[in-house]
Amino acid sequence: MSSNDRWDSGSRLSGERDEWHQPERSRRYSVEPGRDLRRERGRDSGREPGWERSVIEKVATESLKEQRRSRRWSVFFKLLTFAYIGLGLLLASGKGLFDFSFDQSVRHTAVVDVNGAIAADSEANASRIVAGVKAAFANENTAGVILRINSPGGSPVQSGRVFDEVRRLRDEHEDTPLYAVIGDIGASGGYYIAAAADKIYADKSSLVGSIGVRSGGFGFVDTLDKLGVERRLITSGDNKAFLDPFAPLKADEVAHMETLLDNIHEQFKAAVREGRGDALKEDNEVFSGLVWTGEQALENGLVDGIGSEMLVARDIFDAEKLVNFTPRDGLLDQLSGGIGVSIGDRLANIFLRPKIE
Repeated sequence: MSSNDRWDSGSRLSGERDEWHQPERSRRYSVEPGRDLRRERGRDSGREPGWERSVIEKVATESLKEQRRSRRWSVFFKLLTFAYIGLGLLLASGKGLFDFSFDQSVRHTAVVDVNGAIAADSEANASRIVAGVKAAFANENTAGVILRINSPGGSPVQSGRVFDEVRRLRDEHEDTPLYAVIGDIGASGGYYIAAAADKIYADKSSLVGSIGVRSGGFGFVDTLDKLGVERRLITSGDNKAFLDPFAPLKADEVAHMETLLDNIHEQFKAAVREGRGDALKEDNEVFSGLVWTGEQALENGLVDGIGSEMLVARDIFDAEKLVNFTPRDGLLDQLSGGIGVSIGDRLANIFLRPKIE
């Protein structure tokens, strides 16, 4: 073999080695012109060309759907909130849910309730009762008005105001009768209000009467000494500490308190005489503070008959349908009720303020 032959053979071997040891990356990306590797890779993996774009579109579509669902729920809860607020405002307006005008559009008997203790801060206060009576008289379809009383009494001021206003409204609406109907009890201030009516009815077992005035409290004369507490009270005016519960009773203070109670009692008796007129069979016990059953009250002239509001509406007013005109507290009033009442007012209720009971 000649040297030229050896050189050619070596060259060929070297060339073969060079081709064999060519880097893998160079061999992988040796692409023929016009060849689409992405399409071939998609075909090799079993996926259609452009699947990445399809996935992105699906994700975006689902995101939009989720946003729409969230928006719909947001609108729903906003509407629910507005409905709740609207209902609250309706309740806060002082009108019941079923006190609509069509209830009053036919001939009816109007009812105004006097329930519980009579006081300025209670359900049975003069402003509320009088407002109900005014509304009842003002309705052109009212055949008659019933004061439905279930009260043991309370403030002589509130009772007196109701009595005076009811009498005035009766004079303004002479053609519309007003009756009082006593439930379980119509005593003291409750009877004071009833006396303003044209007629009074009660159940045979109702408690009626208690035409008197009282004031009560407690004495804590030795309590502070036993507790080792020194009381410091400074006043201007000899009687500013009138009926001090931490001091012994004084005869002149008791006498003055009795004159106050006697004066209020006389006002009460005058109202009963004015309201009952000749029907009242007055004797020493009628104004003594005693109570009677409905049957006994019928005998001494404190009531005119035995019966309920249904009987009066059906048999006397000839309007069996009852419509309640009692103003009702709204939601806001109920939530705010009792706020701002001072300790001094509570103590005055206990120790000083007279009550018709």
